[in-house]
Amino acid sequence: MTAMAGLSPQHFLWEVTDRVAVIRLNRPDRKNPLTFDSYAELRDTFRALVYAEDVNVVVFASNGRNFCSGGDVHDIIGPLIGLPMKDLLEFTRMTGDLVKAMISCGKPIIAAVDGVAVGAGAIIAMASDLRLATPEAKTAFLFTRVGLAGCDMGACAMLPRIIGQGRAAELLYTGRVMGAEEGAAWGFWNALHGADALEAEAMALARRLAAGPVFAHSVTKTQLVQEWDMGLMAAIEAEAQAQAICMQTKDFERAYRAFVAKEKPVFQGD
Repeated sequence: MTAMAGLSPQHFLWEVTDRVAVIRLNRPDRKNPLTFDSYAELRDTFRALVYAEDVNVVVFASNGRNFCSGGDVHDIIGPLIGLPMKDLLEFTRMTGDLVKAMISCGKPIIAAVDGVAVGAGAIIAMASDLRLATPEAKTAFLFTRVGLAGCDMGACAMLPRIIGQGRAAELLYTGRVMGAEEGAAWGFWNALHGADALEAEAMALARRLAAGPVFAHSVTKTQLVQEWDMGLMAAIEAEAQAQAICMQTKDFERAYRAFVAKEKPVFQGD
C-alpha cells in the first residue's frame, strides 16, 4: 500500500482532506479541456489509487464553473488529423484506459459537475459511481458532431445502463445537449444542487462514504462492474462469496457490537 495525499500532479489539481481526494482539471479559461498528457496522468493516478491507503473516496470536481470541455481542439483534435491508424488506435486505447482505471480503482468516485461536461468530460461523469450537478450543467456526448461515432470510451456499454437504451441512443446519435433537469429525470444525475452548494454536498457525501466500511465499498464497486457480464445465477453466487468475505472483516464485527451497545459503528476499513 502507498500514500497519495502528497501527490503533486503536473496536469490537474489534487487535494486530499479527510481521506477524500479532490481532482480538478486546471484550465478554467478554456473550460478545462483534456490534453494527451492530462489523459495519461489521470489514467496513471487512478491506477495508483488501487494501492492508496490514505484515500477512500474520490471527488472529480469542477473548476471555474465548468467541469470539462473534452479533448482540446488544438492540443488533441488537430494533431490527430493525418496520423496513421496505429497511432490513432494507441490514442483511443489510452482514453479508454482512463475509464478502465476509474472503474478498477477500488474507490467510489463522485462527479460534481457544474457548467460544461461534454465529450470526454461527459464520459468522466458517466464513468463515476455517483453524479451530482448544478441546474446549469450541460452534458453532451458530442462525438458525432465532430464526425466520429458515438461509441467512445465505453459510452455504448455504460450510458444505456444508466439512462436506458433509447435515451442513450438518441444522445449518442445526435450529440445534443442533455439539460440538468432532463438528466436528473432520466437518472443520469443522482441529485441537483445550486452552484454554491454543489461542492459541499459532494464532499459531505464523500465523507459519509469515506467513514463507512471501506473494504466493503470496494467489493460493491467490483461487483457492480463484474456482474454486467454475469447471468442471474452467477451473480447471486458471486455476491454470496463476496459477502462471506466481508463477514470476515473487523468492520462487520464492529457494526454488530455497536448495534448491541446501541452505538454508532466507527468503521476502520479492515
